[in-house]
Amino acid sequence: MITTTARTTDTYPTRGSEEVLIGRQDPVVWSAPGTPGPLWGHELESFERQGFHPVDQLITPEEVDVYRTELDRLVADPAIRADERSIIEPASDEVRSVFEVHRISKTFAQLAADPRVVGVARQILGSDVYVHQSRINVKPGFGARGFYWHSDFETWHAEDGLPRMRTVSVSIALTPNYPTNGGLMIMPGSHRTFLGCAGETPKDNYKRSLQMQDAGIPSQEALSKFSEACGIRLFTGQAGSATWFDCNAMHGSGDNITPYPRSNVFFVFNSVDNAPEEPFAAPVRRPEFIAAQDVVPVR
Repeated sequence: MITTTARTTDTYPTRGSEEVLIGRQDPVVWSAPGTPGPLWGHELESFERQGFHPVDQLITPEEVDVYRTELDRLVADPAIRADERSIIEPASDEVRSVFEVHRISKTFAQLAADPRVVGVARQILGSDVYVHQSRINVKPGFGARGFYWHSDFETWHAEDGLPRMRTVSVSIALTPNYPTNGGLMIMPGSHRTFLGCAGETPKDNYKRSLQMQDAGIPSQEALSKFSEACGIRLFTGQAGSATWFDCNAMHGSGDNITPYPRSNVFFVFNSVDNAPEEPFAAPVRRPEFIAAQDVVPVR
């Protein structure tokens, strides 16, 4: 079922002639206090305040082995590598990411529907949810490029047409996250301010941005102000750990020049009440494998 909605007012304008700062117009936690779910009340309060929630062990070591095996199978499959859903690392010619894994892999589809995963998304967003995006990130050692600072919502609003901040992501580690192998960094509290970036979106921007993002990048001046106000948190942990984070949290990761890969599976859950519209700041929407338009609740 593909849902289309009437065009809403653009509450978060971006990619104009200059950067703009806009106070968040949406809740962070959409469910009413006391709504049942995997997270405790104080954990939801912390998520609302900081914009993220780390979990020391979301899946067991035995489950990690299953998902690592599936990741290795997908990356080694020549048909998957040749598919447009695979993103290749420019320097090493190795697979960097594979998108839409919840549709090409029954194993990862089951993980997306696991109550420990989808239950948190429903609890935070206060509704049924669907998978807006899924991918595995391999980030091999010895030169895998990082992801520069950005707000996911800025891209999902500008290029995918998500009207409101009612989307949450989870990154589940399938290898250890060390302080040295290009781990996830988030600026705590940054999710409360939207940074509308300067510059127009090139056509088919996704083809380049998935390797090295150009459009939707904050200025160094803006990032300096955010970091001074919020600080920076680096997430480490063993395989099986996870980090939930709000769609507007300013985050990024460094290059991985160590011998140790940093692999993870990444799910983005969007509320079924926040269906995508036409892009707010791009000439065309991104492909379905990057930004789902089929608003089917996860069951």
